[in-house]
Amino acid sequence: MPDHKQDQEQQQDLDHDHDLDLDLDLDQDQDQDQGQGQRRAPRRGWAAQTGVFLAVAFLAAGLFGALQPATGIPPEVLQLTQFGPALAVAAVALLWPGRIRDRLTGTLPARSNGPADHEARPSSGSRAALLLTAALITALSAGGALLTSGSLPVTSPRALAHPLTLLVTAQLVGACAEEIGWRCYLQPLLRTRFGPVTASVLVGTAWGLWHVPALTQGPAFAAGFLTATLAMSVILGLALERVRSNRLLLAGGFHTLVNLGMLFVTDETSPATAPMVVFGGACLAAALPWIASARRAAATPDKITAATANGPR
Repeated sequence: MPDHKQDQEQQQDLDHDHDLDLDLDLDQDQDQDQGQGQRRAPRRGWAAQTGVFLAVAFLAAGLFGALQPATGIPPEVLQLTQFGPALAVAAVALLWPGRIRDRLTGTLPARSNGPADHEARPSSGSRAALLLTAALITALSAGGALLTSGSLPVTSPRALAHPLTLLVTAQLVGACAEEIGWRCYLQPLLRTRFGPVTASVLVGTAWGLWHVPALTQGPAFAAGFLTATLAMSVILGLALERVRSNRLLLAGGFHTLVNLGMLFVTDETSPATAPMVVFGGACLAAALPWIASARRAAATPDKITAATANGPR
């Protein structure tokens, strides 16, 4: 019996070591927190699933973009390319039906299981901070436009050819079609192998490269755009790290608010290089507080560790 118990303890230690991510200290600490109360998805096959997801997302976006003119749907209202990631999720669900549920855990609202479940969820303040960060990006972009050009292009809703309600709804639908792939599927998938910062950077890189037309506007424009997607991906990755419900609505809401800010307040939707560079800088500046806050949280010991650090051994 003692030998059997010792073998069990050694196996538990090996399993625990296997679950740790090879990343920054921040990533390791957050992995341990995430592992409490949430079953981690299997690591095996993550590369194949990532490859299939990206291949379908890119191909579907190109196909939908080619079909857009035939549908008569105005691109300023809804771009069909946004449904590429959603179709990619459906493709991997067909190939790996046994794992898709683990990958999409927390995408939709969940019922509360009691006080313990409530305590495990992030506060409403952290969720509000994510949405307020979208407004911060718009404000920083507007301020940058004033400093660089001396003017602030503002579009009145009355100047649009379509009702504001239709535009906002379509923007939210399109953003959620993207985010169910990028933040609700690919981010959790890569988190089975990497820490939150590394996974967010990888998702942001794929997300930026997926916007092929934006990369054809010149090196400076492409650099500003990729900076923006990387920074916003880090913001979303860190903000959603401990979120176990409503991930899709939160990510889609952030995405929608940024898009609406670009449409109504700033000029980042134009092919001009300067506004896109300013937009990239604004996203990067907005990401810095999230990174700093996450590092402080990772460096702060939990209450039990702090209480027993100087106690008897």
